[in-house]
Amino acid sequence: MTRVIRRYELTDAEWERLQPYFPERQMGDKGRPRREPREMLNGIFWIARSGAAWRDLPERYGPWQTVYKRFREWSESGLIERIFHELGEDADLQDISIDSTYIKAHNQNSGVSVDKTQANQCIGVSRGGRSTKIHAVVDALGNPIEVMLTTGNTCDITVAEKLLSRIDLKGTTVLADKAYGKWEFREFIADQDADFCIPPRSDNSDPWYVDWWLYKERHLVEKSFLKLKEFRRVAIRYDKLASRFLAFVHLACIRILLA
Repeated sequence: MTRVIRRYELTDAEWERLQPYFPERQMGDKGRPRREPREMLNGIFWIARSGAAWRDLPERYGPWQTVYKRFREWSESGLIERIFHELGEDADLQDISIDSTYIKAHNQNSGVSVDKTQANQCIGVSRGGRSTKIHAVVDALGNPIEVMLTTGNTCDITVAEKLLSRIDLKGTTVLADKAYGKWEFREFIADQDADFCIPPRSDNSDPWYVDWWLYKERHLVEKSFLKLKEFRRVAIRYDKLASRFLAFVHLACIRILLA
């Protein structure tokens, strides 16, 4: 019988790539059989795309508590992050683009203590309100290969080296806007045997050469953010814990890489 694929659910081809990460229950295993991981993943992706509360999960995916428990289990074990990184191992590193995007923090995050944990949960306060920043690196095809969270009022250049240090930059060209034009950052890239395509600020007294045709490829990182924000649990931050929100970001990246 042909399987009916509902909205937001994994196709057979997508599940075929993810199935090795979720071993089947073996004969002789004790205890009540767990629900199928594909069913659980479909429920989690429904939450990620719709932005709905866990309690609004359709009954066809089983009890919402069970689906949430499995999401928390996979998030805390690092499985979701590992899948994201392993799917991106064949990235095209001819050139990469780095940038960030603001994510508005929903009012329900107001329960996080400002003086104790708010900064630790990557929630910053500025004139625009409470927000989180997603810093991302995409490859030459626009596929995400690294992501990082900071408070919304964090300057991009302060975390750029930390983000790129996770990637083998040798032989690649880093594309970024003028906010990343700091001399120390350009030196960091050069030390990795890589090149950069970053325009200088208009008031720079010693401007450098920029390949403007290559710089146009930086639009790929902006398109990647648009794809990420198709997932409403990413477009608006409902989660109080940064680890939970980052797990949804990784899940969104996984679906982009599976497409």
